[in-house]
Amino acid sequence: MLRKSIVCSFVSGIFLNLVLTFQCPAQSGFPPPDTNLWTILADTIDPADYYGITVANGMIGLVSSAEPFKVKDVVLNGAFDLYGRGRVSNILKTFNFVNLYMDIDGTRISSFNQTSHMQQVLDMKHANLTIRFDYEDKASVSYTWYALRHLPYTALVDVSIVAKKDMEIVPASVMEAPDMLKDVQNYYNEIDRPHVRISLLTSTAKSPTGKLLMAASNSFLFDEPHGSEPAVIHEMWDNNMHLIKFKKKLKKGETYHFSVVGSTITSAQDDDPLNEAERLTIFAALEGSRRLIEFHNQAWDELWKSDIVLEGDDSTQRDIRLMLYHLYSFAREGTSYSLSPMGLSGLGYNGHVFWDAETWMFPALLLLQPKISASMIEYRYQRLSAARHNAFFHGYKGAMFPWESAASGNEETPVWALSGPFEHHITADVAIAAWNYYCVTQDRNWLREKGYSILKETADFWVSRVERNGPGHYDIKNVVAADEWAENVDNNAFTNAAARANLQYGSEAAKLLGLMPDPEWMETRNNIPVLHFEDGTTKEYEDYKGEKIKQADVNLLAYPLQEVTDPTAVRRDLDYYEPRVGEGPAMTHAIFAILYERLGMPEKAYQDFKAGYMPNLRPPFGAMAETASGNNPYFCTGAGGMLQAMLNGFGGLEITSSGIRQLKTRLPSQWKSLKLTGIGPGRSSYSVPKP
Repeated sequence: MLRKSIVCSFVSGIFLNLVLTFQCPAQSGFPPPDTNLWTILADTIDPADYYGITVANGMIGLVSSAEPFKVKDVVLNGAFDLYGRGRVSNILKTFNFVNLYMDIDGTRISSFNQTSHMQQVLDMKHANLTIRFDYEDKASVSYTWYALRHLPYTALVDVSIVAKKDMEIVPASVMEAPDMLKDVQNYYNEIDRPHVRISLLTSTAKSPTGKLLMAASNSFLFDEPHGSEPAVIHEMWDNNMHLIKFKKKLKKGETYHFSVVGSTITSAQDDDPLNEAERLTIFAALEGSRRLIEFHNQAWDELWKSDIVLEGDDSTQRDIRLMLYHLYSFAREGTSYSLSPMGLSGLGYNGHVFWDAETWMFPALLLLQPKISASMIEYRYQRLSAARHNAFFHGYKGAMFPWESAASGNEETPVWALSGPFEHHITADVAIAAWNYYCVTQDRNWLREKGYSILKETADFWVSRVERNGPGHYDIKNVVAADEWAENVDNNAFTNAAARANLQYGSEAAKLLGLMPDPEWMETRNNIPVLHFEDGTTKEYEDYKGEKIKQADVNLLAYPLQEVTDPTAVRRDLDYYEPRVGEGPAMTHAIFAILYERLGMPEKAYQDFKAGYMPNLRPPFGAMAETASGNNPYFCTGAGGMLQAMLNGFGGLEITSSGIRQLKTRLPSQWKSLKLTGIGPGRSSYSVPKP
């Protein structure tokens, strides 16, 4: 008999989050899944209404599918080429090197409809996805995907089959090239040594313009001693696909286990991707699946020392963990890569880097994982020269960062989007992130060697960008606002206030380093206007007349910019702009939540927090879409905003020039306590108890 204890949340009939205590039928052969606050289990799967979850390690993203053994996409960080949308570079899919086929007694298991008791279980603690199903009355199958955290270009699929009758299985590991790749070359090699045999299935291809060479390789891992493992057969299907397979006869009641390990890399990361992909696969194969999983789990245990622990609201705790899981999965330390709005969940926004990185995702990672945030700042630092060229092209001084950035750091916005030439606040967003990185880490050597260059060059940009029309009127005209429905407007509130912060932080950084700041920086800063209506409400831009807005703009002046600090003014701006927000992206309500919490209104803050993401969640895992009616998950920008609501709103954390401090806050009635662990370089803990 099937027994379930279900906790569900629904908004307008939309599935939001599902947690089950599940005992499988006795005949299934499955152990009950873990039902703690670290797992999300889906057993009601509709392939026509399915939004995949991503298993990623900051380099490789494996996007799930409702179909058995199928990976929807394999996305590789840092690999871009010109194809598709907008005549600009797009992040690349790489070879699907973790897809499997399986034949049972001559029938291929390739459709959801061939299975029963299908479950997909996301383990957020150790970043893996397990798929379980029964096939007729013959077998129970379970396989788990890992994008190995300790090996950035390597993934593992761990497979077990329980035979309920005598049967024959033919598993196959498939290497398939996505359509956009060209000049595919397929290879097969066997490395046979006295103690081991490795069968290497390998492919290379060129990216759409031929700019990059891409490679992937995989191999079976068997439990049998060398010499008694199954014979591996190689088959060529066509230029874009080949596979390796083996046959195995199983007795009733027997459990058989094997794994597939593989690696993928491109010439963007290594000069010799073909040989390196094979070397990495051989290395992983000789480690063996047990050690690979052990080291992977240890790496994730280290990441989760930085956590947000909420007592009294299990559903929200899981939601928060899923947000953290995605940010941790989509980035990693030791790189010079940043984060796209959709992370490694697909090709959304071409994989480009926007203000989403610095303004929405970076602040949470800076507090929780400073070493990962260092990679994001390194991404901008290494592209500072391109930003200088961009400023020069537009007739300005200093550095002007592009609205959309990819591999080169040049402008990658499609030409039909006005945000490319005109959404200039991105330059200040980058500078503010650099300053905040110094504030949290207090790393003066970094500030001297890298951070100050960013702050200086961006401050010089604003000095050249303003139009001097008299005291108090160093106007910034013709911009796309943070509220992107406002195009080609003058004196946008967020743009002007962010520029003011950029100029001030540049001056402060210079003084910290014993340098003389350019006096024009503070002169310019003090004369950039922030406009108001007659009643004192901050005006979004010069000709603003109360129109609907896409997303937070003016309210960002209170947090994170701290341009507006008087509580009466903060509340006045909230009252005016909150009703004017259209169906914008998820993170706007995060700002409202932070501000209401800091105004001493935790119940209202809670309402805005939940309203910001719950309508955006999609089945069967609760993957977050960008908007309530959108279907493009996973929107890690929104996750970054919501995590700021937890850390900087309810948790009260504040970044200051001397480090992190905690403001006094009150929790909403739904929560018992909040604990923030592993915060900052010192891995400190902060608590907010129930009063």
